[in-house]
Amino acid sequence: MVKCKTLVEFLAQYLSVADFDDGCVNGLQVEGKEEIRKIVAGVSASQRLFQQASRESADLVLVHHGLFWKKQPLLALTGFQKQRLLMLLRDDINLLAYHLPLDAHPQLGNNARILAELKLAQSAAVDVGFIGEYQRSLAFADFITLIREKITPEPMVFHFGAEAVKRVLVISGGSSYSYGIADNFCVDTFICGDMKENFVREIEETGLNVINAGHYNTEKFGIQALCGLIREEFDVSCQFIDIPNPV
Repeated sequence: MVKCKTLVEFLAQYLSVADFDDGCVNGLQVEGKEEIRKIVAGVSASQRLFQQASRESADLVLVHHGLFWKKQPLLALTGFQKQRLLMLLRDDINLLAYHLPLDAHPQLGNNARILAELKLAQSAAVDVGFIGEYQRSLAFADFITLIREKITPEPMVFHFGAEAVKRVLVISGGSSYSYGIADNFCVDTFICGDMKENFVREIEETGLNVINAGHYNTEKFGIQALCGLIREEFDVSCQFIDIPNPV
């Protein structure tokens, strides 16, 4: 068992929450039970996730994408937002959310964990992502096979650059706009989690390999790693619930 306040304070320090100017309200978004024995975790807040938390008799839900965002202030509690909040309040369940701090963490963040999955050595931090390098180049086709095995079975592949992969930038989630950063840092391949139509020709003309591995699929890793950390540090159950999302 751990006090909710203790867990919030621990994660705020571990994830360096105060260092980020984030659109998300990081930390405790909805207050519930004081004592935490069981946690359900997922990528994004949703009624399906909250229903599972209720079925599991969870005391806390831990997510990457929460309910409350500074850039989109909640002006009215109606519709699905009302139902989501009612589900938490009805069962006295806490909601914790960590957005950019969980992307950027150098050990258990989304981008660091993707580098580890792909066996890339972390060499530099860029924005909330990281550059990773292979000691020896990997054929592009073999790299895509690895993406399919470790990240998503259906990546969106834009093979506009080199035939060999050696230096890779990974920025999870809605990050395709950062392709220019990738070009500036002399990487041959950029892994992101979305794609805008107008970027495709720009990327082609830049001569960069880009792989859209999906917003959801690039952002499962951090929350899963955070669950592992909480299990190690505190005597609580923390279960990741996979609610697949093709986007």
